[in-house]
Amino acid sequence: MKRRILAIIMAICMLAVFAMLPSCSGNSGKKNVLFEVPDGGYDGSEVTIVFYHTMGQNLSAVLDAYIAEFNEIYPNIHVQWTQVGGYDDVRNQISTEISVGDQPNIAYCYPDHVALYNLAGAVAALDNLIDSKITVERADGTTEILGLTDEQKADFIEGYYNEGRQFGDGLMYTMPFSKSTEVLYYNKTFFDEHNIQVPTTWEELEAVCAKIKEIDPESIPLGYDSESNWFITMCEQYESDYTSATGDHYLFNNKTNKDFIKMFRSWYQEGYLTTQKIYGAYTSGLFTAETGTVSYMSIGSSAGATHQRPDADENGNYRFEVGISTIPQISNTNRKVISQGPSVCIFNKSNPQEVIASWLFVKYLTTSVEFQAEFSTVSGYVPVLKSVAENPAYAQFLSRADGGAYISALSAKVCIDQEDAYYTSPAFNGSSKARDQVGALLVKCLTGDDGGNLDKFIDDAFKEAIDECTY
Repeated sequence: MKRRILAIIMAICMLAVFAMLPSCSGNSGKKNVLFEVPDGGYDGSEVTIVFYHTMGQNLSAVLDAYIAEFNEIYPNIHVQWTQVGGYDDVRNQISTEISVGDQPNIAYCYPDHVALYNLAGAVAALDNLIDSKITVERADGTTEILGLTDEQKADFIEGYYNEGRQFGDGLMYTMPFSKSTEVLYYNKTFFDEHNIQVPTTWEELEAVCAKIKEIDPESIPLGYDSESNWFITMCEQYESDYTSATGDHYLFNNKTNKDFIKMFRSWYQEGYLTTQKIYGAYTSGLFTAETGTVSYMSIGSSAGATHQRPDADENGNYRFEVGISTIPQISNTNRKVISQGPSVCIFNKSNPQEVIASWLFVKYLTTSVEFQAEFSTVSGYVPVLKSVAENPAYAQFLSRADGGAYISALSAKVCIDQEDAYYTSPAFNGSSKARDQVGALLVKCLTGDDGGNLDKFIDDAFKEAIDECTY
């Protein structure tokens, strides 16, 4: 109760601050107005732009190298970056800074962060920049158009690019930077030894879990790291309602969703699965465990592949080989896998040259095959451009893919192969609350005492989750 009251107070304070705010874009308080590109585009004036991100030292070094290259093209655009903890830390700091008009120029973001910033009209809608045909002159005398060419637009992985338009008004607020998804890790050595086929559907996964329990009754065959992702992905695969960016936001209280929850509950009761919250830690710990209860499959982030690999011995050998596959599906005609990982947004500023300079920098990083290749190799995230797979350095990285030393490359290959399956959820102020609630709902429905009336127990749990979202 105390946490709920505190959350309400913080939300009211934030909304009150945003309501009193002058427009950050200089558009007389109008929210979500397209950035208007000046007739001359970038005028070459000297500007400093600030970029908030969460990169560690190794990735910051990659960024610094490409900032230096960017400065050779645009020497009057000075880029300063600040590492700000985790993603939520970036959101919290910017939310405070928006209230005094001191937000950065560019920031790592997730969709619900942008929906919050949009309460103050703080984020620049990028459509006019993306479509601009204005010619920009570089320091060496060559030129480029300010916007994206048709080839550049087509090179983005569609699911990643479309994340920028999921805010209910059709406008583009973010550009994809580096991405991850969920994949199915499995103990390939065990699967091969027992002639187990990798499941491609949830029905097949249930059968595989049953077979594993026969072989190793003490095991928990499957660990799933994100309860929220699981629920939302099932909504996408079943084409059932989850949320909407407009109108009634919270739509997940429906029969289809209750039915798959009941199915998962029966699996849990059979001892087939656990999740991060139930297990009390990332389920990769169960997957890589040497003794005690172990799992033989784990669904988790593609960027965390090295955590799904057992420790090597003194000779560099691994206790078992890891296989990686796409997560199970309901149907191969409607393949859906979640899109995760940071995008970047650009904030409105009183000086339009800062916005244009920020766009040129964002465009440079997100359309540079070389940057995307190097950043992805170092980070374990997936490049946002299709053509990166043809980059010689990245192609060599992928060619080494295996279930041991080069497990990150194997994970990346799976992600690239399923590029047509990525989805994103509607983003609005409160969408993160829906994520939290459906995750908690899944755990409750799997583990709770139904009192002898399962249907009523499930109905009440769904109603409570909706009430928590709309409270």
